[in-house]
Amino acid sequence: MNDQRSAAGAAATEQAAAVAVPEAVSALGGGAAGPARPGGRRAALAPVALVVAGGLSVQFGSAVAVLLMPRAGALGVVTLRLAVAALVMMAVCRPKVRGYRRADWGTVLAFGLAMGGMNTLFYQAADRIPLGAAVTLEVLGPLALSVVASRRLINVVWAGLALGGVVLLSGGGFDRLDPVGAAYALGAGAMWATYIVFSARTGRRFPQADGLALALVVAALLSLPLGVLESGSKLLVPSTLGLGAVVALLSSVLPYTLELMALRRLPAPTFAILMSLEPAIAATAGFLILDQALSTTDALAIALVIGASMGAVRSQVRSGKGRDRA
Repeated sequence: MNDQRSAAGAAATEQAAAVAVPEAVSALGGGAAGPARPGGRRAALAPVALVVAGGLSVQFGSAVAVLLMPRAGALGVVTLRLAVAALVMMAVCRPKVRGYRRADWGTVLAFGLAMGGMNTLFYQAADRIPLGAAVTLEVLGPLALSVVASRRLINVVWAGLALGGVVLLSGGGFDRLDPVGAAYALGAGAMWATYIVFSARTGRRFPQADGLALALVVAALLSLPLGVLESGSKLLVPSTLGLGAVVALLSSVLPYTLELMALRRLPAPTFAILMSLEPAIAATAGFLILDQALSTTDALAIALVIGASMGAVRSQVRSGKGRDRA
């Protein structure tokens, strides 16, 4: 949300990050966590509960963002979320800005660009299609990155399973979904995959979560002109600012903190599998807060994509264990 410093450790971290779909796993040290410490069933379940709580926080925050969009617009919501999250993370991390090379700042810039693009495209999608469908299409980005990175035939099967889910979700041709919204969600997925790559690289160049805080500043500054252009003075209405702060805390600050706590006691592959449940959590949030009911076909489509994500994680973990024994 740091990773191993050796070249081998870096490659392993990027592969783990490619399968996992958390917003900050690599920058927080995704590949370095070991198994949960012994201490009974309760101790083993505690980090799992933290990850699930983080996922609930993210998706319910997204649902609140959808409610905020009529007031501030999709771009305005992105600006409020990123600006508040950047302020909080900068205050908490207090990152140093001296002593870094040009390449380090280039990595942070790319990370911030990916973060801003991912959020902007996702909220444009959520403004047009149901939240569960948007997250399901978005998660295809990390899944595709996993398939490319692994170069294993079994992951082509998982990709095919995910594609089947997308076909079901789209009704055979995206005629049931707003095609522009679906395109935005797929674009957000591509930016999510880019985010994961540069998250891993930033985590190796900057200590703790300093790189994440700096990248949030970049993303916030990039989104600010767009948000002001779309919403102007509406962003300064106290109630809008308050809801924007809620979205930032639920969708960024709180889940980053919970994921960091969980990753200290939870293996990264387990974390990745849990994060594959994001589409189901999003669909639940959409139903409870936004009254976005799912059809049986929609539920099956989401289940197929979740199953594909979990399968990709498990097959890559088995592949890594096989290399370790070789």
